[in-house]
Amino acid sequence: MTLGEHPRRTPVYGGLLIVTAMVGATLVWTSGLPGGLKAAALVLALVAAVAGWLMTFRDLSNPRRRPRRR
Repeated sequence: MTLGEHPRRTPVYGGLLIVTAMVGATLVWTSGLPGGLKAAALVLALVAAVAGWLMTFRDLSNPRRRPRRR
């Protein structure tokens, strides 16, 4: 394993993406942006949060085991 290739780094990146989306959505919601721009930014934050959720929980599923060849 080389530097920066830890097998559990994807969930950490996913969690950071979720937190960033939450903070960004909060800042957008409290800002005085026009309605259309605010809605677009909130949709972008939602997409980022879903991507972070997928990155976080994809490694927690059980991997399918391949049958052994004899």
